[in-house]
Amino acid sequence: MSKGRLEAFSDGVIAIIITIMVLELKVPKGADVAALRPLAPVFASYVLSFVMIGIYWNNHHHLFQAVDRVNGRILWANLHLLFWLSQIPFTTAWMGENHFAPLPTALDGFILLMAGVGYYLLVRAILAHHGRESRVAKALGRDFKGKVSVLLYMVALPLAFMNPWLAVGIYTLVALIWFVPDRRIEGRVGSE
Repeated sequence: MSKGRLEAFSDGVIAIIITIMVLELKVPKGADVAALRPLAPVFASYVLSFVMIGIYWNNHHHLFQAVDRVNGRILWANLHLLFWLSQIPFTTAWMGENHFAPLPTALDGFILLMAGVGYYLLVRAILAHHGRESRVAKALGRDFKGKVSVLLYMVALPLAFMNPWLAVGIYTLVALIWFVPDRRIEGRVGSE
């Protein structure tokens, strides 16, 4: 089965997710800087979530550069990932509107954790279909960043109830870890 339709569908869903997030931003009631202050938490959560969605899109794109074909398991794993990514506009809005209160911040962390798990499962499905000696397997290696990300989200989740800002700091750290696209895949695809 060709991978093109999966990539096109995923790109469309991710574009819709970003569109929904930006539509949640409300125009301030005033025309001065003071009118923007109440929107600062909403905008901050939007920026973090936009970056996260962008990171997933970027790495999804790089991952599929090394994929030759897909099967049903990969399609379902991809849908699983997209399901969790589609929840991000809700948690982003809730967290920002409530100024990073513990429960919305924890729920955002849970959704980010599940998206991380979804990406990990997608990678596992691809590796199972392509084999250990495939170019995608060689490019991914041990997938250290993926495992560390899931671990950091697991640490941040309970912290959100004690110190939401520390949890947001960990979410930001994960974003920084992934901000640069996965060069392993780029190097492997470019060398063949």
